[in-house]
Amino acid sequence: MIRVESLTKRFGSTLAVDNLTLEIDEGTVFGFLGPNGSGKTTTIRILCSLISPTEGKAYIKDLDTTNENDALKIRQMIGLLPESPGLYDSLSAYRNLDFYGQLYGLSPSQREENIKKFLQMLGLWERREEPVGTYSKGMRQKIAIARALVHDPLVIFLDEPTSGLDPESAKTMRDFIIELKREKRTIFINTHNLDEAERICDKIGIIKNKLITVGAPQELGRQRGVRQTEIHLLEIDDSIISVVRALDVVKSMEHVTNALICEVDNPENENPIIIEAIIKAGGKVQYVTDIKRSLEDVYLKLIKEAVPQ
Repeated sequence: MIRVESLTKRFGSTLAVDNLTLEIDEGTVFGFLGPNGSGKTTTIRILCSLISPTEGKAYIKDLDTTNENDALKIRQMIGLLPESPGLYDSLSAYRNLDFYGQLYGLSPSQREENIKKFLQMLGLWERREEPVGTYSKGMRQKIAIARALVHDPLVIFLDEPTSGLDPESAKTMRDFIIELKREKRTIFINTHNLDEAERICDKIGIIKNKLITVGAPQELGRQRGVRQTEIHLLEIDDSIISVVRALDVVKSMEHVTNALICEVDNPENENPIIIEAIIKAGGKVQYVTDIKRSLEDVYLKLIKEAVPQ
C-alpha cells in the first residue's frame, strides 16, 4: 500500500529525512514516533505529494508521489489531517465539510451521507449548523478529521491528531481512529503520545531523521538489549543469591523482598537455567514473571543512542 525507497529530503543544508526505506501494508495502522524536527511531518508531506523528495521514491498503491499524473490520483485517494488544520470559521461545520466534499467531486447525496456519518461518529451532528469559529479546540479537531474523511479515502494521514486536546477529547479521537481501523483503512499517524501509539497502532517506526527501527509495539522491547525476569520465592537467603549471581546467563541481579530481578539476554532459554539453579540451592519458586519494557523505555533509549543529524 505505502512504499518508501531510500527517501531523502534536504532543505538547504538541513537534512530532514535521511535515506528512509519503509513498507506499510494495506489496512495497517502505522505510528511514526520521533522528537520535533525528526522528519515525521516532512515524510507525510512527501507521501501526500505536497513536496518532492531530494532523492529516492515514495509510492501509494504503486502510484509515484513525484509523478504529476499519479500525484492527482493520490490526492483523490488519501485524506490528510495536518498539524495545523485551517477551517472556515464563519461557516457551519456542515458547510465546511460540504465545501470540501464538492472539491472532491462528490454528489449531493454522497456528501450528505458522508457528512452525517462522520459527524454522528464524532458526536457533532446536533451542532452541525453552528459556526466552526464558536467551537472549542477539541471540536475543531474533530471537524478537521471529518474533513479529511469526507471523500471516504483509502489512506489517511494524521499529523498529531490529539496534540493539545483535553483528556476527554483525546479519548474521543482515539476511539474514532479505532473505529476507522475496524473499517480496514490504512492509517499513518505522527504522534508524540507513546501510550496512544502502543494502544492503537499495529506497527511503529521510530525516526530521528534516519529510521531507527520498525516493528509491532510488543516486539520493540524484545529487539533491544537485556530483558528482565522477576522470580518470586517463598523465602530468599544468601546462598540462593550467591548461586544466581554466579550464573553466566545473569547479566545483573537485584534482590527485592522475596523476589530476584535478573537481567538476561534470552529469558525463553535462560530462565530454566536460573530456576534449576535456585531449586538445587533449596529455593522454593512461587512464580516467574517476564518484566516487559514499555514503549516509552524503548523509545527514549533508541532516541538517546541515535547519532545526531
